[in-house]
Amino acid sequence: MLELRPNCECCDKDLPPDSSEAAICTFECTFCADCAADVLGGVCPNCGGELVRRPVRPAAKLAKYPASTKRVLKAEGCRPIKAA
Repeated sequence: MLELRPNCECCDKDLPPDSSEAAICTFECTFCADCAADVLGGVCPNCGGELVRRPVRPAAKLAKYPASTKRVLKAEGCRPIKAA
Protein backbone atom coordinates (compact mmCIF):
# COMPACT_ATOMS: atom_id res chain seq x y z
CA MET A 1 0.00 0.00 0.00
CA LEU A 2 1.48 3.36 -1.01
CA GLU A 3 2.01 5.84 1.82
CA LEU A 4 0.80 8.81 -0.25
CA ARG A 5 3.15 11.24 1.47
CA PRO A 6 1.71 14.74 1.93
CA ASN A 7 4.49 16.94 0.54
CA CYS A 8 7.36 17.41 -1.89
CA GLU A 9 10.70 16.47 -0.34
CA CYS A 10 12.43 19.33 -2.19
CA CYS A 11 10.19 22.40 -1.83
CA ASP A 12 7.62 21.21 0.78
CA LYS A 13 4.67 21.88 -1.54
CA ASP A 14 1.49 20.24 -0.25
CA LEU A 15 0.51 17.15 -2.25
CA PRO A 16 -2.91 15.94 -1.10
CA PRO A 17 -3.82 12.31 -1.84
CA ASP A 18 -5.91 13.32 -4.87
CA SER A 19 -3.13 15.41 -6.42
CA SER A 20 -2.13 14.65 -9.98
CA GLU A 21 1.01 16.75 -9.37
CA ALA A 22 2.82 14.14 -7.23
CA ALA A 23 5.72 12.03 -8.51
CA ILE A 24 7.23 9.01 -6.73
CA CYS A 25 10.04 6.48 -7.13
CA THR A 26 9.89 2.79 -6.20
CA PHE A 27 10.80 3.68 -2.60
CA GLU A 28 7.91 6.18 -2.45
CA CYS A 29 10.14 9.24 -2.22
CA THR A 30 7.70 11.99 -3.17
CA PHE A 31 8.19 15.18 -5.18
CA CYS A 32 5.96 17.72 -6.88
CA ALA A 33 5.79 17.57 -10.68
CA ASP A 34 7.80 20.81 -11.04
CA CYS A 35 10.71 19.62 -8.87
CA ALA A 36 10.60 16.12 -10.40
CA ALA A 37 10.89 17.47 -13.94
CA ASP A 38 12.72 20.80 -13.70
CA VAL A 39 15.08 20.26 -10.76
CA LEU A 40 15.59 16.49 -10.73
CA GLY A 41 15.20 15.58 -14.39
CA GLY A 42 12.91 12.65 -13.57
CA VAL A 43 15.49 10.91 -11.36
CA CYS A 44 15.10 10.40 -7.59
CA PRO A 45 17.99 12.09 -5.76
CA ASN A 46 17.78 9.52 -2.96
CA CYS A 47 17.96 6.23 -4.88
CA GLY A 48 18.59 7.15 -8.51
CA GLY A 49 15.30 5.57 -9.56
CA GLU A 50 12.82 6.89 -12.09
CA LEU A 51 10.19 9.37 -10.90
CA VAL A 52 6.68 8.67 -12.22
CA ARG A 53 3.24 10.15 -11.60
CA ARG A 54 1.82 8.91 -8.28
CA PRO A 55 -1.53 7.15 -8.68
CA VAL A 56 -4.58 8.66 -7.01
CA ARG A 57 -6.29 6.48 -4.39
CA PRO A 58 -10.07 6.47 -4.86
CA ALA A 59 -11.80 8.69 -2.30
CA ALA A 60 -13.90 5.75 -1.07
CA LYS A 61 -10.70 3.89 -0.08
CA LEU A 62 -9.08 6.84 1.73
CA ALA A 63 -11.31 6.33 4.78
CA LYS A 64 -10.09 2.76 5.27
CA TYR A 65 -6.56 3.36 3.93
CA PRO A 66 -5.69 6.98 4.78
CA ALA A 67 -2.75 8.86 3.30
CA SER A 68 0.33 9.46 5.41
CA THR A 69 0.58 12.64 7.47
CA LYS A 70 4.35 12.32 7.98
CA ARG A 71 6.17 15.08 6.11
CA VAL A 72 9.59 14.26 4.67
CA LEU A 73 11.78 17.21 3.70
CA LYS A 74 15.38 17.32 2.58
CA ALA A 75 16.95 19.91 4.90
CA GLU A 76 19.35 21.00 2.17
CA GLY A 77 16.68 20.96 -0.53
CA CYS A 78 17.34 19.31 -3.87
CA ARG A 79 20.25 20.11 -6.11
CA PRO A 80 19.44 20.90 -9.73
CA ILE A 81 20.43 18.34 -12.31
CA LYS A 82 23.74 18.97 -14.02
CA ALA A 83 23.63 19.96 -17.67
CA ALA A 84 25.18 17.41 -20.01
